[in-house]
Amino acid sequence: MSKATVTIRHVAERAKVSTATVSRVLNNNPCVRQRTRQTVLEAIDSLGYKLNVVARSLKTSRTHTIGVLAPDLSGDFFMFIAESMNRELARRGYSLVVGTSQSSEEEEAKQVRHLAERLVDGIVLIPVGGSNAYLPQISDFNIPIVFVDRILKGYRADKVLVDNEEGACKAVSALIGEGHHRIGYLGGNPEVTTAEERYKGYCRAMKEAGLEIEQKYVRFGNPTLPFGYRAMEDIIKDPYSPNTWFIVNIFTHLGATNYLISEGEERTRQITFASFDEMPYSPLLRYCRYAVQQPIAEMGKAAANLIIDRIEGIGPPEPQTLRFKTRLIQHKLVR
Repeated sequence: MSKATVTIRHVAERAKVSTATVSRVLNNNPCVRQRTRQTVLEAIDSLGYKLNVVARSLKTSRTHTIGVLAPDLSGDFFMFIAESMNRELARRGYSLVVGTSQSSEEEEAKQVRHLAERLVDGIVLIPVGGSNAYLPQISDFNIPIVFVDRILKGYRADKVLVDNEEGACKAVSALIGEGHHRIGYLGGNPEVTTAEERYKGYCRAMKEAGLEIEQKYVRFGNPTLPFGYRAMEDIIKDPYSPNTWFIVNIFTHLGATNYLISEGEERTRQITFASFDEMPYSPLLRYCRYAVQQPIAEMGKAAANLIIDRIEGIGPPEPQTLRFKTRLIQHKLVR
């Protein structure tokens, strides 16, 4: 018998079980006993059975594929999310298709429609901005969507978030506790919910400490390396600017650090940062005193389970919001 002609019935006969049991094993049904599962898997391996994904999709109206769309795939945060999701999806019998919106709302709308037309079973979306004008069109496809990291306001969907406001507040409060009373802010687009919440946390910490927020030293922009570089370049030219800054994310942090290292001025030795996004290399960033760590692995796992549960009709009918706590990491400054 050639491998091309091996069917699910042949596997069932070899394993001495029903075709329904083989189907349950192929679909990772948890109701199958471990001993039976192992027998079926051994039969599949010995016969060289290959699952016809296309045929199964036509029969079940599912592809067991999840689309993940992020603004940028070059950053560690988004890739760590996708990696964590992939592990959990594979465990539950699903695969991953990853795309990028290139930080463009127009491209995001196009990519979401593209994923829907490719018949993915669900979409995990890290949106670019605050516009949700195109999402009602996606409702026609009847595809579940889960938001991660940030949301589109007014669109009802499951969400996996962190407590951005509290994380930012703790970081700024820690700086204040060390005697820093003039603290500037390098932030992202306020229309993006993460940037909005982190700015609220900064303002809250300053207000609770009775400190003035110097609006001249509150900067907003697209939170990228170039933004951080240019903002810090402009800041250093001002002799009255603060030496201490809270930074909205790792990209802006890296850009600001890159400028300071390249500048080499005497004053840069006094600069101190607290920033969102603790990464494995954060201790190497010489001006970083505090970094806010997000539970990225847990977020990816939660997103994977939420989207699968929504696809399979498990769990409450109303959208869920899972908001994880952050952790403040302290580093020794390298002067």
